Amino acid sequence: MRETQIAAETPVSELMADIIVKIPSTATMVDAADALSAGDVGLVAIIDEDRVLGVISERDVVGAVAHRTPLERTLAVDAASKDLAWCDVDSTVGEVANEMTDRYIRHVLVERHGKLVGIVSARDLLGFYATQDEIDPADFYNG
Repeated sequence: MRETQIAAETPVSELMADIIVKIPSTATMVDAADALSAGDVGLVAIIDEDRVLGVISERDVVGAVAHRTPLERTLAVDAASKDLAWCDVDSTVGEVANEMTDRYIRHVLVERHGKLVGIVSARDLLGFYATQDEIDPADFYNG
């Protein structure tokens, strides 16, 4: 059980992706899809003067295609998720895992002093947990 507690208390900064793919507020959904593909990421941040206006995920692009949205004429910011989950760079892996579970989300933005410095994905957490010995996922869920 001790290793589980140590894993849950690990700062999220130790596993977050610090390479953030960003697009401007003038980007279209085609631009967002291109950025997702080129960056080989699941989420891009829409930025205007260092302010995060929203995010576009692979699921957002697929949803737009399924609804026959004209991607080349639709601004990404208009289709973006804006109810964003944030955590501080000092938050723990356990706290972020619980946030993702509670909100049914796959990405949490990481900030330091109010500025976006990274993104943690469900894939990051799975990779982290997979390297831990004797981890019981129930130990991280506060449900």
